[in-house]
Parts: sequence; structure tokens; C-alpha cells
Amino acid sequence: MSAKAKHVTVLMGGFSAEREVSLTSGAACAAALAAAGYRVTTLDVRRDAAALIAGIPKDTDVVFNALHGRFGEDGCIQGILDIMGIPYTHSGRLASALAMDKPMAKHAFSAAGIPVAADLLADRETLNAGDPMPRPYVVKPFNEGSSVGVRIVRPGDNTELYTAAAWPYGEKAMVEEYIPGREVTVAVLGDRALGVTEIRPAQGFYDYAAKYTEGKAVHICPAPLPPALTAHICDLAVRAHAVLGCRGASRADFRIDETDPAKPRVVILEVNTQPGMTPLSLVPELARHVGMSFEDLVSWMVENARCDA
Repeated sequence: MSAKAKHVTVLMGGFSAEREVSLTSGAACAAALAAAGYRVTTLDVRRDAAALIAGIPKDTDVVFNALHGRFGEDGCIQGILDIMGIPYTHSGRLASALAMDKPMAKHAFSAAGIPVAADLLADRETLNAGDPMPRPYVVKPFNEGSSVGVRIVRPGDNTELYTAAAWPYGEKAMVEEYIPGREVTVAVLGDRALGVTEIRPAQGFYDYAAKYTEGKAVHICPAPLPPALTAHICDLAVRAHAVLGCRGASRADFRIDETDPAKPRVVILEVNTQPGMTPLSLVPELARHVGMSFEDLVSWMVENARCDA
């Protein structure tokens, strides 16, 4: 079937904390797919499974999943599309669920020999009682994306209260060893890494605002790293993609601790199975680096869509 004959429904919006980002991603992808010759329908997904199923046109050939966050990238929507038998972009339900559950993903990485930071799960009582590990450390929701809710607790910081109002991300949080140094990311398409980008926030760390606000962070593509270190990080990203069972596009985030310059420590933070597709996003940037236009990228995703039906 030619691109002009293929009907693609773009799912966007959703009801997670990343709704606005998803709307931006979805609009950009829909425009690029239309320009590439596909017949495109967009669907703003709400918290109504029956409406979602009814809203996907019956002649849809492929669903382009531009949803971010819970329900969109945690295996839920993937399961619905598997039941419907409609091919969709990005990873299937198991890989999506594993990647979204940070502790489970780290267990998989560690078992495969991919280096991870030390971590523990703590409930509100534990967090409010005192430091669960030596400072500095990172506190993050264990099943959110886009750095939603991430906090770095440093020496001298006032203790924050993890009440339901101050911490609306569930009863438990993931507490993780803080890895100093540089932050880099790798885009993986299928079984190949496109390259490494270094991320330098204007201030603080690469939080939600830095990800999606122009001028809040600088992307250096390709990252200024020795060739051997670049190759090592790319290899880790491809291995992490494979360990989780990802398909299509993913993005792996790493920290490089250069406390000992002769032996830098590379640690994986997470794999994002639904990487952002906004004008500021990293995967489109890395694709351009290897000569792949945004239209080429989204077309590749559509042509490699699958389902687990």
C-alpha cells in the first residue's frame, strides 16, 4: 500500500501530566505525515475507552501514538490497539509497561549488565522521617515521564513534606543516587543508534520546563565525546532498547560521571518508549543529524508500525 493510500490516525492529548506536550507532538506529527502523502485523522484522547475505540476510524491502517505519560505509554493504549488488531507506532504493551515502571526497568538493565544508579522505593512516612540515603539524591515518581515531579535533594536543602498535596504521584517514590556530571541522550531506531546528544540546562537540571521551553537548555549534537565513549554509550542504548523488548523509536538517557577523567562512569537513567516529537525534541534532532528529515522520521515510524494481536 502506498503512503497516499494509507490512513493514519494520530492519537494525541490524553489525560496525563504530559497532555499539553502530547498535543504539540501530535500536531507536528500529523502535519508531517500529511505532507508526506498519508491520509491523516487526529484524535484527542480523553478518559473514555469506549469513545476512544469508537473515535478511531474503521478504515485506519496505522495508529500513530503521540500520547505521553500514563495510559499513553505504559502499555494501556497498546493493549487496546492489540485487541483491535491495529498496527501502531513505538513499542508494544510489555516493553511500554516495563520502561514506564522505573524500578522494573532498572532490574532488567542491571541483569543485562547495563550500569544503573543505586535506588530504593520509599513511602511518604519514610520520606518525611528523614533522608533515606546520603545527600545528594534524586526523588522521582516511579511511573511518570518528562521529568514530571523530579526533585534533587542537596546538602543544606530544607526538608520537603511529601504530603498528598505536595506529592500527587502516589504513595511511594523512587529515591536514587545522584550521579554528577554530564547528561546525554541517544535515539534508537529499530536496532541502530542515531548518535549522542549532550544536554546542558541553562540552570538546575533537565526538568520539565527545560525540556519544553525554548532557551532553557542547549542541545549539543553530536555530543563532544571521545569516539570510543560515544560508541560505548550508543551500544548501551541499543542493548537497553533490546532488553526491554522495544521496537520502533526509543530514547535512552544517561549520566556521565567524570570525577575520575581517566575512567568515566556511564549510568543509564531510563528508556523513553514514546520520545517527544515537538520542535524542541531530541529524537527529531538526532534524526536530522544523520540526514533524516522529520517527514522521513515519522514515515519510517508508520511503515514500521506493528501490533501484538
